[in-house]
Order: sequence, then structure tokens, then C-alpha cells
Amino acid sequence: MSEHVASTVDAITQRLSTEGADLLTLAGVADGNLVELQKLFPIRVTLRGDALALTGAADVVERAVPVAQRMIDAAKQRNPLEPDDVLRYSLEGGREASSPSRIVLPGVRKIIQPKTAGQSDYMQAIVDHDIVIGIGPAGTGKTYLAVAAAVDALARKRVKRIVLARPAVEAGESLGFLPGDMQAKVDPYLRPLYDALEDMMPVDRVQKCLETRVIEIAPLAYMRGRTLADAFVILDEAQNATAAQMKMFLTRLGVNSRAVITGDKTQIDLPKREDSGLTQIERILPGIEGIAIHYFNEADVVRHRLVRDIVRAYAADQAES
Repeated sequence: MSEHVASTVDAITQRLSTEGADLLTLAGVADGNLVELQKLFPIRVTLRGDALALTGAADVVERAVPVAQRMIDAAKQRNPLEPDDVLRYSLEGGREASSPSRIVLPGVRKIIQPKTAGQSDYMQAIVDHDIVIGIGPAGTGKTYLAVAAAVDALARKRVKRIVLARPAVEAGESLGFLPGDMQAKVDPYLRPLYDALEDMMPVDRVQKCLETRVIEIAPLAYMRGRTLADAFVILDEAQNATAAQMKMFLTRLGVNSRAVITGDKTQIDLPKREDSGLTQIERILPGIEGIAIHYFNEADVVRHRLVRDIVRAYAADQAES
């Protein structure tokens, strides 16, 4: 229940009942949640007794009310509530995202949503399935959207960690002359995953998560012998994983884990194309409940407009050869 009271000609006060809510959770550490609400909306926020009062211009208060109500609901359910959550609520207009394919990243004040129908179907598949295989050309957002889904799952505490893996096809060969340890040698292969993460989280938070292994970025070979529980796992550039490596990766999944596998069949760098684990699972996994295979095409390319034409030209050349 809420009560509407006019305080002056230009300002109004909206009082929201906080009965049943944990007031310490609602206010946050050093009143951080209330301070964040005031930063997002130029209003005065007061928490007294069993009411949260919002005072300010009518149109601003109207926009702030659903955000404040959602904060109260979270505090009633004893859910964790931090300033980042308040920011996320404001970006969502105080409501849960209308589509599971709309991801709000409060740390960088960013909303990620599909730009094509194919991307929308892909993100929906990630919501609905434990394993999703995304196959398609460069520039379609296969990896970027998967990393966004992983960051969102971590922020909402649906998983405890993120594991990002990539095959390093040449790590033991042409990269062998490079200085440094094995991690330094394979970092060129993993750089795109770091770039995606840093676009979705503050850099200092990415670094902290890497140090505490809440986020792990590693060559696919490092996955052998492990069980990945409570994790969102992404295998990128999967067209360069061998059939044996792919089987090893898929059998790493533990309880409450989900996986997204991305790849482009036109960019297989293995000595023998038929050795690709991506083409094998494309053939043998359809029909298994809980697994979805999503195909992108040139219509889903969201990079420079010429990338779509380049993808189309290569496809045409391959069809003729």
C-alpha cells in the first residue's frame, strides 16, 4: 500500500509501506542503497518507521516509485540488495526485464539486448537450455552475448563462477618461440574473452574476480580432469577443438552448470577439417533434451556493414568450389 501526499505546489511525497521488510537490507551499508536511489533520481529519500518516503517533482517521484518498491520487495524476501541492484532496477524501469534476452549490466551502466531476430532466439535458447551451441559467421555476437549471459547469471547469483575456454591450436607449435610461461604463450588466443569481460564489468572488478578465480579464462586443455559445478562455462572458437577435446569439455559439466559453445565452421584451423569437434556434435547431439543448436547467418552480422558482404562472398565462393 502507498499513500500520496502533496507537500508543496511543485513537490509531492510518496510514502511506501516497508512493513515486513528488513530495514538494514533495504538501506544498505552506510545507507548506500538509499543514497544510490537519490543519485539516480533527484529526490529526497527518507526511511522512518514502516515507511519509505520519496519527495520531489511529481514526474521524477513517479519514475522512482517502482524502483523503490522493488527494493522493498527484495528486502522483504531477505534477498541481497546492493547499490548495483538499485541501479539495475532503475535501468529496467523498476520491473523485471520484459524479455529474458534483455540483460542489464549495472556495473558499467549498460543494457545489452539483441539487435536481430537471430540474436534474440539465441539468447532465449540460453535461458531455456543447459547447453547451447551457437554456430555462425564472424560478427554475429555469438561470444559477446554468451559472455553477457554469463556475467548476468553471476551477478544474479545463479552461478558461483564463470569459466571461459578456448582451444589454443598453435600453443605448442608456432607460439613456442614466444617468451614467458604457458599462460603468456596462450594469452593471444584468450584476449577476445578478456575484451568482452572488460566491456561488461569494471576493470578492477574483472581483475579481482580473476584473482579469486570467480572468473577463470584458460585454454581448453586446462579443463581435463576437472568437474565444473555451479558454473557458467563458455567454449569459444569451438571449431578448433578436436572431437576428443569436445567430448572432454562436455563431460566436465557438474551440478547447476550450463554451457555455451560457439564456433564458425568456415574458420577451422585444424590440419584435418573432419577432426573438428564442433562438426561432430552438430551431427550427434540434436534431439537430446536440454541441448539447443542455434544457427546464425549473415543477416545477424552486427559489425561493419561490409562484414556481412564479406561473409556472403566467402560463402558463395565455398559453394562454388
